[in-house]
Amino acid sequence: MTKKKIFNTGDIALEKFNKLSIQVSLNGLSFCVLDTISNTITKSDRRIFERTQTPYELQDNLKNLLETHEIDRATFSEVIVVHSNGLFSFVPKPLFDEKELANYLKLNAKILANDHMAYDILENYDMVNVYVPFMNINNYVFELFGEFEYKHNGTVLVEALLNNSGNSKEPVCYTHVDGQQMSITIISQKKLLLHNSFTFTSKEDFIYYLLFTMEQLGLETETTKLKLFGSIEEDDEIFKLCYHYVKDITIFIPSVSAYPMADTTQDSIDFTVISAL
Repeated sequence: MTKKKIFNTGDIALEKFNKLSIQVSLNGLSFCVLDTISNTITKSDRRIFERTQTPYELQDNLKNLLETHEIDRATFSEVIVVHSNGLFSFVPKPLFDEKELANYLKLNAKILANDHMAYDILENYDMVNVYVPFMNINNYVFELFGEFEYKHNGTVLVEALLNNSGNSKEPVCYTHVDGQQMSITIISQKKLLLHNSFTFTSKEDFIYYLLFTMEQLGLETETTKLKLFGSIEEDDEIFKLCYHYVKDITIFIPSVSAYPMADTTQDSIDFTVISAL
Protein backbone atom coordinates (compact mmCIF):
# COMPACT_ATOMS: atom_id res chain seq x y z
CA MET A 1 0.00 0.00 0.00
CA THR A 2 1.33 3.44 -0.87
CA LYS A 3 1.89 5.54 2.22
CA LYS A 4 0.86 9.19 2.14
CA LYS A 5 1.97 11.53 4.89
CA ILE A 6 -0.49 14.07 6.26
CA PHE A 7 1.07 17.50 5.83
CA ASN A 8 0.41 21.23 5.98
CA THR A 9 0.17 23.51 2.97
CA GLY A 10 0.66 27.16 3.79
CA ASP A 11 -1.48 28.03 6.80
CA ILE A 12 -4.05 25.32 6.11
CA ALA A 13 -3.66 22.12 8.11
CA LEU A 14 -5.02 19.54 5.68
CA GLU A 15 -5.28 16.97 8.44
CA LYS A 16 -8.09 19.04 10.00
CA PHE A 17 -10.31 17.88 7.14
CA ASN A 18 -9.62 14.17 7.67
CA LYS A 19 -11.88 11.67 9.42
CA LEU A 20 -10.56 8.50 11.02
CA SER A 21 -12.59 5.30 11.35
CA ILE A 22 -11.23 2.31 13.31
CA GLN A 23 -12.78 -1.11 13.81
CA VAL A 24 -11.55 -3.35 16.63
CA SER A 25 -12.31 -6.99 17.36
CA LEU A 26 -10.48 -9.82 19.10
CA ASN A 27 -10.02 -11.38 15.65
CA GLY A 28 -8.68 -8.39 13.74
CA LEU A 29 -8.29 -4.65 13.20
CA SER A 30 -8.96 -2.23 10.37
CA PHE A 31 -8.95 1.51 9.79
CA CYS A 32 -9.37 4.09 7.07
CA VAL A 33 -8.82 7.83 6.74
CA LEU A 34 -11.28 9.90 4.72
CA ASP A 35 -10.20 13.19 3.15
CA THR A 36 -13.44 15.17 3.33
CA ILE A 37 -12.24 17.75 0.82
CA SER A 38 -11.60 15.35 -2.06
CA ASN A 39 -13.99 12.72 -0.62
CA THR A 40 -11.39 9.99 -1.02
CA ILE A 41 -9.94 7.30 1.20
CA THR A 42 -6.27 8.26 1.57
CA LYS A 43 -5.08 5.56 3.97
CA SER A 44 -6.36 2.17 5.05
CA ASP A 45 -5.14 -1.13 6.40
CA ARG A 46 -6.50 -4.27 8.03
CA ARG A 47 -4.99 -7.06 10.08
CA ILE A 48 -6.48 -10.49 10.71
CA PHE A 49 -5.10 -12.34 13.76
CA GLU A 50 -4.19 -16.02 13.58
CA ARG A 51 -5.69 -16.54 17.06
CA THR A 52 -8.21 -14.68 19.18
CA GLN A 53 -6.54 -11.88 21.15
CA THR A 54 -7.14 -10.69 24.68
CA PRO A 55 -8.40 -7.09 25.03
CA TYR A 56 -4.91 -6.01 26.12
CA GLU A 57 -3.21 -7.78 23.22
CA LEU A 58 -5.76 -6.05 20.99
CA GLN A 59 -4.68 -2.68 22.38
CA ASP A 60 -1.00 -3.47 21.72
CA ASN A 61 -1.84 -4.46 18.14
CA LEU A 62 -3.85 -1.28 17.60
CA LYS A 63 -0.99 0.82 18.98
CA ASN A 64 1.41 -0.89 16.57
CA LEU A 65 -0.94 -0.44 13.60
CA LEU A 66 -1.49 3.28 14.24
CA GLU A 67 2.21 3.92 14.83
CA THR A 68 3.14 2.06 11.63
CA HIS A 69 0.98 4.44 9.59
CA GLU A 70 1.78 7.51 11.74
CA ILE A 71 -1.90 7.82 12.58
CA ASP A 72 -1.10 8.30 16.26
CA ARG A 73 0.63 11.62 15.48
CA ALA A 74 -2.07 13.05 13.22
CA THR A 75 -5.05 15.30 13.95
CA PHE A 76 -8.56 14.52 12.73
CA SER A 77 -11.81 16.45 12.52
CA GLU A 78 -13.67 13.32 13.65
CA VAL A 79 -12.68 9.93 15.04
CA ILE A 80 -15.05 6.93 15.10
CA VAL A 81 -14.33 3.59 16.76
CA VAL A 82 -16.39 0.52 15.86
CA HIS A 83 -16.46 -2.30 18.42
CA SER A 84 -17.00 -5.75 16.94
CA ASN A 85 -17.92 -8.53 19.37
CA GLY A 86 -20.77 -10.85 20.25
CA LEU A 87 -21.76 -8.97 23.40
CA PHE A 88 -24.81 -7.13 22.06
CA SER A 89 -28.59 -7.27 21.89
CA PHE A 90 -31.07 -5.35 19.74
CA VAL A 91 -34.08 -3.97 21.62
CA PRO A 92 -37.25 -2.36 20.17
CA LYS A 93 -37.09 1.31 21.11
CA PRO A 94 -40.58 1.37 22.75
CA LEU A 95 -39.37 -1.34 25.15
CA PHE A 96 -35.98 0.23 25.89
CA ASP A 97 -35.09 1.43 29.39
CA GLU A 98 -31.61 2.85 29.98
CA LYS A 99 -31.65 1.41 33.52
CA GLU A 100 -32.04 -2.17 32.25
CA LEU A 101 -28.95 -2.54 30.04
CA ALA A 102 -27.59 -5.59 31.90
CA ASN A 103 -30.94 -7.37 31.69
CA TYR A 104 -31.06 -6.99 27.91
CA LEU A 105 -27.59 -8.50 27.58
CA LYS A 106 -27.51 -11.27 30.15
CA LEU A 107 -29.88 -13.55 28.22
CA ASN A 108 -27.77 -13.42 25.05
CA ALA A 109 -24.21 -12.91 26.29
CA LYS A 110 -21.92 -13.72 29.18
CA ILE A 111 -21.26 -10.43 30.94
CA LEU A 112 -19.22 -9.63 34.04
CA ALA A 113 -20.25 -7.47 36.98
CA ASN A 114 -17.66 -4.82 36.10
CA ASP A 115 -18.42 -4.69 32.36
CA HIS A 116 -19.24 -1.22 31.06
CA MET A 117 -22.35 -1.21 28.90
CA ALA A 118 -23.33 1.22 26.17
CA TYR A 119 -26.05 1.55 23.55
CA ASP A 120 -26.62 2.95 20.06
CA ILE A 121 -29.98 4.33 18.96
CA LEU A 122 -30.98 3.52 15.38
CA GLU A 123 -33.29 6.53 15.04
CA ASN A 124 -34.74 5.69 11.63
CA TYR A 125 -35.59 2.12 12.58
CA ASP A 126 -36.98 2.43 16.11
CA MET A 127 -34.32 0.13 17.58
CA VAL A 128 -31.56 0.28 20.19
CA ASN A 129 -28.41 -1.83 20.19
CA VAL A 130 -27.14 -2.54 23.72
CA TYR A 131 -23.53 -3.79 23.91
CA VAL A 132 -20.24 -4.05 25.81
CA PRO A 133 -17.45 -1.96 24.24
CA PHE A 134 -13.73 -2.57 24.74
CA MET A 135 -13.15 0.11 27.36
CA ASN A 136 -9.35 -0.19 27.31
CA ILE A 137 -9.50 0.63 23.58
CA ASN A 138 -11.78 3.60 24.23
CA ASN A 139 -9.40 4.90 26.90
CA TYR A 140 -6.40 4.50 24.59
CA VAL A 141 -8.10 6.29 21.68
CA PHE A 142 -9.20 9.11 24.02
CA GLU A 143 -5.59 9.58 25.16
CA LEU A 144 -4.50 9.91 21.53
CA PHE A 145 -7.25 12.05 20.02
CA GLY A 146 -9.50 13.39 22.77
CA GLU A 147 -13.26 13.16 22.32
CA PHE A 148 -14.50 10.65 19.76
CA GLU A 149 -17.59 8.68 18.80
CA TYR A 150 -17.98 4.94 19.18
CA LYS A 151 -20.52 2.42 17.93
CA HIS A 152 -21.06 -1.31 17.74
CA ASN A 153 -20.30 -3.19 14.55
CA GLY A 154 -23.88 -4.52 14.52
CA THR A 155 -25.27 -0.99 14.52
CA VAL A 156 -23.18 0.01 11.51
CA LEU A 157 -23.94 -3.15 9.54
CA VAL A 158 -27.68 -3.14 10.21
CA GLU A 159 -28.11 0.56 9.40
CA ALA A 160 -26.06 0.30 6.20
CA LEU A 161 -27.93 -2.78 4.97
CA LEU A 162 -31.36 -1.40 5.86
CA ASN A 163 -30.55 1.91 4.16
CA ASN A 164 -29.60 0.12 0.96
CA SER A 165 -32.09 -2.74 0.94
CA GLY A 166 -34.98 -2.85 -1.48
CA ASN A 167 -38.65 -3.46 -0.74
CA SER A 168 -38.55 -7.16 -1.56
CA LYS A 169 -41.27 -9.10 0.25
CA GLU A 170 -39.01 -12.14 0.45
CA PRO A 171 -36.36 -12.16 3.21
CA VAL A 172 -32.73 -11.66 2.18
CA CYS A 173 -29.95 -13.19 4.27
CA TYR A 174 -26.81 -11.02 4.31
CA THR A 175 -23.74 -12.67 5.82
CA HIS A 176 -20.64 -10.58 6.43
CA VAL A 177 -17.34 -12.44 6.86
CA ASP A 178 -14.42 -10.80 8.65
CA GLY A 179 -11.64 -13.24 9.50
CA GLN A 180 -13.20 -15.79 11.86
CA GLN A 181 -16.24 -13.62 12.59
CA MET A 182 -19.51 -13.96 10.69
CA SER A 183 -22.45 -11.58 11.08
CA ILE A 184 -25.86 -12.68 9.79
CA THR A 185 -28.44 -9.99 9.00
CA ILE A 186 -31.85 -10.96 7.65
CA ILE A 187 -34.04 -8.23 6.18
CA SER A 188 -37.49 -8.23 4.63
CA GLN A 189 -39.34 -5.15 3.33
CA LYS A 190 -36.78 -2.84 4.94
CA LYS A 191 -37.40 -4.44 8.34
CA LEU A 192 -34.82 -6.26 10.42
CA LEU A 193 -35.82 -9.84 11.18
CA LEU A 194 -32.56 -10.88 12.81
CA HIS A 195 -28.96 -9.85 13.38
CA ASN A 196 -26.48 -12.13 15.10
CA SER A 197 -22.74 -12.71 15.17
CA PHE A 198 -20.72 -15.92 15.54
CA THR A 199 -17.07 -16.88 15.78
CA PHE A 200 -16.16 -19.86 13.59
CA THR A 201 -12.97 -21.89 13.12
CA SER A 202 -13.93 -24.09 10.17
CA LYS A 203 -16.20 -24.05 7.14
CA GLU A 204 -18.35 -26.65 8.91
CA ASP A 205 -18.89 -24.20 11.80
CA PHE A 206 -19.86 -21.53 9.29
CA ILE A 207 -22.50 -23.59 7.52
CA TYR A 208 -23.88 -24.87 10.83
CA TYR A 209 -24.49 -21.35 12.16
CA LEU A 210 -25.93 -20.22 8.82
CA LEU A 211 -28.34 -23.14 8.38
CA PHE A 212 -29.38 -23.10 12.04
CA THR A 213 -30.22 -19.38 11.81
CA MET A 214 -32.23 -19.87 8.62
CA GLU A 215 -34.07 -22.81 10.17
CA GLN A 216 -35.03 -20.76 13.24
CA LEU A 217 -36.66 -18.17 10.98
CA GLY A 218 -38.31 -20.78 8.78
CA LEU A 219 -36.34 -19.75 5.69
CA GLU A 220 -36.19 -22.22 2.82
CA THR A 221 -32.69 -22.98 1.55
CA GLU A 222 -34.05 -23.56 -1.96
CA THR A 223 -35.52 -20.08 -2.38
CA THR A 224 -34.00 -17.66 0.16
CA LYS A 225 -31.45 -15.23 -1.29
CA LEU A 226 -28.07 -15.52 0.47
CA LYS A 227 -25.64 -12.66 -0.06
CA LEU A 228 -22.12 -13.17 1.24
CA PHE A 229 -19.70 -10.26 1.56
CA GLY A 230 -16.52 -9.19 3.30
CA SER A 231 -13.44 -11.45 3.21
CA ILE A 232 -14.94 -14.12 0.97
CA GLU A 233 -14.85 -14.95 -2.75
CA GLU A 234 -16.60 -17.46 -5.04
CA ASP A 235 -13.58 -19.77 -5.09
CA ASP A 236 -13.42 -19.99 -1.27
CA GLU A 237 -14.19 -23.32 0.37
CA ILE A 238 -16.87 -21.64 2.51
CA PHE A 239 -18.68 -20.34 -0.58
CA LYS A 240 -18.56 -23.76 -2.23
CA LEU A 241 -19.97 -25.43 0.88
CA CYS A 242 -22.75 -22.84 1.18
CA TYR A 243 -23.65 -23.36 -2.47
CA HIS A 244 -24.14 -27.05 -1.75
CA TYR A 245 -26.95 -26.20 0.69
CA VAL A 246 -28.30 -22.80 -0.45
CA LYS A 247 -29.16 -22.45 -4.14
CA ASP A 248 -29.66 -18.69 -4.53
CA ILE A 249 -26.22 -17.52 -3.37
CA THR A 250 -24.14 -14.57 -4.60
CA ILE A 251 -21.17 -12.48 -3.57
CA PHE A 252 -22.63 -9.15 -2.47
CA ILE A 253 -20.61 -6.03 -3.28
CA PRO A 254 -21.91 -3.18 -1.11
CA SER A 255 -21.89 0.24 -2.70
CA VAL A 256 -19.03 2.41 -1.44
CA SER A 257 -19.20 4.80 -4.38
CA ALA A 258 -19.48 7.75 -2.00
CA TYR A 259 -15.83 7.19 -1.07
CA PRO A 260 -13.64 6.65 -4.16
CA MET A 261 -10.51 4.63 -3.44
CA ALA A 262 -7.23 6.54 -3.48
CA ASP A 263 -3.81 4.90 -3.30
CA THR A 264 -5.28 1.71 -1.89
CA THR A 265 -7.17 -1.41 -2.94
CA GLN A 266 -10.66 -2.67 -2.35
CA ASP A 267 -9.35 -5.64 -0.33
CA SER A 268 -7.65 -3.45 2.27
CA ILE A 269 -10.78 -1.50 3.16
CA ASP A 270 -13.38 -3.01 5.46
CA PHE A 271 -17.02 -2.26 4.60
CA THR A 272 -17.82 -1.44 8.22
CA VAL A 273 -15.14 1.20 8.74
CA ILE A 274 -16.28 3.02 5.58
CA SER A 275 -19.96 2.76 6.50
CA ALA A 276 -19.26 4.21 9.96
CA LEU A 277 -18.00 7.50 8.50
